[in-house]
Parts: sequence; C-alpha cells; structure tokens
Amino acid sequence: MNQILNFVLMMLILVISIAIHEFSHAIVGDRLGDPTPRRQGRVTLNPLAHLDRVGTLMIVMSSLAGFGIGWGKPVQVNPYNFRTTPQVGMGVVAVAGPISNVLLAIVGALVFQVMQVAPGDFLAAFLINWVIINIALALFNLLPVFPLDGYNVFVAILHALRQDWSLQLARFWQKQVQYGPLFLVLLLID
Repeated sequence: MNQILNFVLMMLILVISIAIHEFSHAIVGDRLGDPTPRRQGRVTLNPLAHLDRVGTLMIVMSSLAGFGIGWGKPVQVNPYNFRTTPQVGMGVVAVAGPISNVLLAIVGALVFQVMQVAPGDFLAAFLINWVIINIALALFNLLPVFPLDGYNVFVAILHALRQDWSLQLARFWQKQVQYGPLFLVLLLID
C-alpha cells in the first residue's frame, strides 16, 4: 500500500476512534446525571464535536514524522452532578473511553476473522491497523498519569477502597495534577 493511502487510512482510523472515545466519556457522564456534555453538544458521534484543533494538528504532524501523538477535545463534566460520589463517577466516565477503544478493537478483530480477508488486501490492512490503534489508545489512556483517563480511574479505585491508607494515597496521587503533564511529556520524548 502506498504511503499516502496508508497515511489517509491512519488518519481515518484515528478520527473515528478518538470521536467514539470522547463520545463514550460524554454519554456516560450524561447517563450519570451531569447535563454538561449534552449542553456542550458532546453527546454525538460527529467527529467535529470531538476533535481538538491543536490535538488534531499534532496527530497529523507527528504521523507524518512516523509516530502518531495527539488528542481529542476533552469532555467536560461536573462530578458534583453525578448520582454517585464525584471520584467514583469520574472514574466511571474516565474508563468509558478506553473501554470503547477495546470494544472497537474486538469488533475489528471479529470482522477480520469472519470475513477471512487476504493478507495484503486493503480491508486487511484497515482492520489490522484498526485493532492496533484502538488497543494502543486504550492502553496509553489507562496510564495512571494526569491528565490521562487512567489517573481518574486510579483515584476512583483508591476512593472506592475506603481505607485510611487509600485516602492518603489518593490525596498524594492528586498532587500529580501539578506534575503529571510534565511527566507525560518526558515519557513521550523518550
């Protein structure tokens, strides 16, 4: 497959996967009782509602350089509107995005298996890249580093344990809000 077609294929997969990832955050936040995602027009599968201008530009530029790093527009939620504790609600909203990517990867793998596509075929390349990209998005987003989804999932797990040591660890972990983005940049540079 030529490089231009491969690049377009990657961009298409990323746009669809990021849109579904962000939609999943929005729909779960909405279902937990927070009207913010709906008011902001984020409870939609329209990719334009979920693409961040700078994040999308980063995806394009970094993909041209041989690696793809970027982001979608974060879904804003107010955890105090949830029908559950704010920390647990944030964890559930946060895990929805990576779960959607895992489900997308499973669907892609099942389609690949059922259709028995020939290796080297365009559809085979699309489905293989679909699975790889979605698994990579899920795993990367589950890193327990602020501002990634894994941070809120980890804090929610600590709060759900409801033990003295876990609450102290959660308070310590929340200090990551200050240094997490720097750590994430250093992680990506390496």
